[in-house]
Amino acid sequence: MFFFLLFGCKSEPRNSKKEELVSSVDQFQFPVFNPVPKSFVPHYYDSISLFYRNRIAPDFNGMFLVAKNGEIIYERYKGMANHRFKQRVDKHTPLHVASISKVVTAVVICKLADSHQIILDKDIRSYLPEIMYDGITVRMLLNHRSGIPYYGYFPYSIWPSTKMLTNQKIVQLLNTYKMPLYFPPNSQFSYCNTNYVLLALIAERITKKKFPALARELIFEPLKMTDSFINDGSKNSDSLAQSYDSRNNVEPFTNLDGVYGDKNLYTTARDLLKLDKATYSNAFLSDSIKKEIFRGYSYERKGKSNYGLGYRMREDKGKSTLFFHTGWWHGNTGCYASLRKDTICMIIISNHYTRKVFAINRLSTLFGNYPYEPLIDTRENFVRPNAAKLHMSQAIRRKK
Repeated sequence: MFFFLLFGCKSEPRNSKKEELVSSVDQFQFPVFNPVPKSFVPHYYDSISLFYRNRIAPDFNGMFLVAKNGEIIYERYKGMANHRFKQRVDKHTPLHVASISKVVTAVVICKLADSHQIILDKDIRSYLPEIMYDGITVRMLLNHRSGIPYYGYFPYSIWPSTKMLTNQKIVQLLNTYKMPLYFPPNSQFSYCNTNYVLLALIAERITKKKFPALARELIFEPLKMTDSFINDGSKNSDSLAQSYDSRNNVEPFTNLDGVYGDKNLYTTARDLLKLDKATYSNAFLSDSIKKEIFRGYSYERKGKSNYGLGYRMREDKGKSTLFFHTGWWHGNTGCYASLRKDTICMIIISNHYTRKVFAINRLSTLFGNYPYEPLIDTRENFVRPNAAKLHMSQAIRRKK
């Protein structure tokens, strides 16, 4: 109760408006925000610190960061990145951020749209002519309204656990077994990693560059995200930050760990902050494309959960929209949240399994009138795992 009383009695000294001036970093124009008011940090520091100490710090391994107007006002690094090599987590330690990777994939696609190399409402067969599905656009992949089946449910009978799966092989298996869509394109929402696997392939086809190199060229290098990379399975897995379960047992790499676009971004809290700051710049993403990114697309049923282009959303009438993305793969869990009305960025990443990272949205009410809703909403998907697996197994039986 003390925690909520502490938050409830405070109000933000508003000074979020950006100045029009920009500073040049190589060829990229970073926005210059108004300086954080001197009263801001002491006004909120104790509440953020209390939240971290009481709700996060115990048994935490990872990164925690809160920033205002692009400036870090609180950050902590704790625990082990790799027990075998006694590597501790620090501000330069790249951790696997699981589905937070989708934000980077979406930004790559939207930058290609900005440069007129891709059309969001064009059929994906214009870019991937071999895929069997008709009537699906790039936008439907970005906002999870395609209906394409999830590759993680491929049974071992069609793809053994000992054989590495790739993005291109996923397309081949979908075609080979003529796996039907879960629902007609653009008729409803269902979060599915396969969408972002295909987006990475589309980016490769358009640019004739491998996706990890493309992300480096379009995002990591211009933004000086020097500790970030996308692993296509070729990097030495033993020396990377490892993934651990809740008992600190290492989670082994599997045959799905060579698939990228939906996951496999290794980054830091500070690098994600650079990306968040860049999204406010029209030199990085045009104003028109940002209007497409930061809006909801799925209103088939009532609720506060929604999805833009690469960003999850919590919407509530009369409140500011919370933009974020969670991540969960093996023992890696995390959340990146962007409170855009108040230019607040909150990031928490752990490589030791914990659900406490999903509670970071409790901090959002400290900074403004944001909806307080669980970040993991199991009700938001129309397609349930058991139904999806049955759907796939029936298609495989018909083929056989």
